[in-house]
Amino acid sequence: MSLIGLMGLLVAFAGVVVSVVCLAAGAMLARKKSAVAETLSWGGHVAAILTAVALTLCCGILVYCFFAGDYTIEYVLRQHSDSSSELAWLYKLSGLWAGREGSLLFWAWLISLFNAVVAVRNMRQLHRLDSMALLVSQVVLGAFVGVLLFSESNMPFTATPAKYFNLDGSLTMAASTLGMNALLEHWAMAIHPPTLFVGYAGLTIPFAFAIGALVVNDPSREWVIRSQRYALFSWLFLGIGIGLGAVWAYVVLGWGGYWGWDPVENASLLSWLVGVALIHSFTVYRQRGAFKRWSVMCACLTFAFVIVGTFISRSGLVQSVHAFEGDLVSLVLFGALIVVSVLAGIVGLAVRWKSFGPGEGGEDDMESMASREAAYYFNNVIMVVVAFLLAYLTIASALPSWLPFGGQQVSTGTYDAIGRPLGVIYLAILAVCPLLSWGKTQGSAFLKRAKVPGICAAVLFVGLMVYFVTYLVPVYNDNVAYYTALAAEGDANAAEMLTTYAPSWYYLGLTVVGLAVASVLFFNALFMIARGVAAYAKAKDVGRVKAFFGMMVNRASTFGGCLAHFGMAVILVGLIGSSMYVTERVGYVGYDQKTDTATNDFTIQDFTLKYQANEVVADENGSDIFYRVFFDVYKGDQFVGTVDPTVQLVQTTQQQKLLASVVSFAEEDLFVVYRGMTADDEFSMDVRVNPLIAEVWVGFFLLMAGATVSTLGRRGASRKRTVAETGENPQAGEGGETSRESKAAEAPEAPEAREAPEASEAVTVPDTKAEPLAEPPTPPAEPPTEPQAAPQVPSDSESRA
Repeated sequence: MSLIGLMGLLVAFAGVVVSVVCLAAGAMLARKKSAVAETLSWGGHVAAILTAVALTLCCGILVYCFFAGDYTIEYVLRQHSDSSSELAWLYKLSGLWAGREGSLLFWAWLISLFNAVVAVRNMRQLHRLDSMALLVSQVVLGAFVGVLLFSESNMPFTATPAKYFNLDGSLTMAASTLGMNALLEHWAMAIHPPTLFVGYAGLTIPFAFAIGALVVNDPSREWVIRSQRYALFSWLFLGIGIGLGAVWAYVVLGWGGYWGWDPVENASLLSWLVGVALIHSFTVYRQRGAFKRWSVMCACLTFAFVIVGTFISRSGLVQSVHAFEGDLVSLVLFGALIVVSVLAGIVGLAVRWKSFGPGEGGEDDMESMASREAAYYFNNVIMVVVAFLLAYLTIASALPSWLPFGGQQVSTGTYDAIGRPLGVIYLAILAVCPLLSWGKTQGSAFLKRAKVPGICAAVLFVGLMVYFVTYLVPVYNDNVAYYTALAAEGDANAAEMLTTYAPSWYYLGLTVVGLAVASVLFFNALFMIARGVAAYAKAKDVGRVKAFFGMMVNRASTFGGCLAHFGMAVILVGLIGSSMYVTERVGYVGYDQKTDTATNDFTIQDFTLKYQANEVVADENGSDIFYRVFFDVYKGDQFVGTVDPTVQLVQTTQQQKLLASVVSFAEEDLFVVYRGMTADDEFSMDVRVNPLIAEVWVGFFLLMAGATVSTLGRRGASRKRTVAETGENPQAGEGGETSRESKAAEAPEAPEAREAPEASEAVTVPDTKAEPLAEPPTPPAEPPTEPQAAPQVPSDSESRA
């Protein structure tokens, strides 16, 4: 199987080379009107499809070996799962992307699939823009396949050394200790990496179209129309992947949080942040013919930050529990890709500065700071600045000490101190944006739009302030008192925690501002949907319920955007509670083995944990042992449930896994972790109360739902605007001929099929500088930790860390 896999990689690399050569030659000969140009270009498309087939075979071989228990490939031996749970099949499948070599192969395969989709759609009628974009994305794919094939540390088909097999072919004792990290055997972690990789791979396409548009000198909306669906789809999956990673961290890692500012966590966030700027730039480009340079640079930066994330996790320059062991090839290759992708955008824009600049009407210029363009502009600036700042802080430990934060591990408190105010400012701009008009906003129009949502937001804000005063402020005061007492006893971690709570006027004031912003954002998004439904109902002469679903389908871009903003408001409230007002207490429950009773209860806020029982059990195959403790939970005098926090010990690797137990309420979670039995016969406990964490999950679901609606709905909207706004016939071929499909598309719509402009959008001025384009629009992992001998209790300082 190892040899077959190697042959598959060779075929894939050959396919990439042939594709790049044919596409490049076809592009050069097309300028000379050569008859063979189209044949070469067509051959490049076919080679791209065959590359995807070859990489599919490579992935299939690894998957087969995981399910068949064929350990002749070393990667399969090191990443296989021995789980006997109901999800064992999922863990076997996830072995494909669990390690360094397999995850890179999986990523390359996904890029090849996206390239194949572009190739298939363009083969119907070859066009310069699509062919150039395919050429760029194939070059990127070639870099990935080249690393897989020529880098020993990244080769997924290395044969298993003979030392791991006995003479009868069975595995040796040393080999039996190898396998997937037990922490990865969770449904969220099995799905988290592939969703991230789908996002990473898909963001190659907008980058490729941006560079392609620069090369062919096409500043029209066409490259945006072709790539925006890929951008939304990829950003959506990237967001889902980040969310699943947060769920996994919260449920599995046992520290009670969902985001720890780890370098690899930050790496996935970088491209997502710039992706927000990219999507908003595409909106202005598509609606107004403006932000052309912004769109190109955001496409390049989004891709560059994807590679930055890979560089962080694979280069070895930055230390992380989630990172792979560094290697020189990854350091050089991905470092070069970062530089090339950014330089390509900068140089390309420098050459095409005039054609990608403002049109005769000065579309890129803001008529007024009180305009929707200004809001989008500052949205982009904040997202890009935050991404660069986050990237700098993430790699700061690898930088020279004379630079700010150079040579230091940046603390979570520092990240929070920078990220919180910037996040509130960004969401404040997002909250005001629906109230603004394109071009210039008249004061009377602004007040008219803001009046009713503002009143509703004020009512919600009052309710949130009641919660703030009666619950959050007392929690803040209790936490300050608790850490002050520990700091007085010499606890360094407690002293550091105190610095994050000071000064109180700023900490509490930022909370108040954040809750106010969330209130405004919540109702502005809600009323924007309401205004859109009313406009749709009037235009179509239908009822409000039918108009609501009609808007969801036919105005999906606006509806999805409003729903996403609605979700962000809910997330902001959740983040304030679950990250700024968490109560954590570390303590012990004495245990009398003779009577099987506890000598004391565990109390936190108004919760009391009363000991009931404990057990030590093995799983079905005897490979894991579970140390479990049962507590009844009371809130005040009311029984609210039972928790069973557990320590899992993986026998083969002696790896310890903390399984938290959670009692969830609408307004908070009680998060209980058992760390093991001390030498003094005490249960070591780490218990947290996480306020408003349910709002984080609900808001994230709404955000992703909005992105999904926008992704599914942009295809039709983009095609209609292409013809109606620019006057171009995007279906015409190079000779100006039109296919039967395009002629049908040019036929006038029936009156009932025509759609009124969206309530939130102004009529777009045609892009007078755009050259007519004779092209049809194309619609758009963690390594094992060090083994531990047995469940042991860390010191208080270690448990806090």
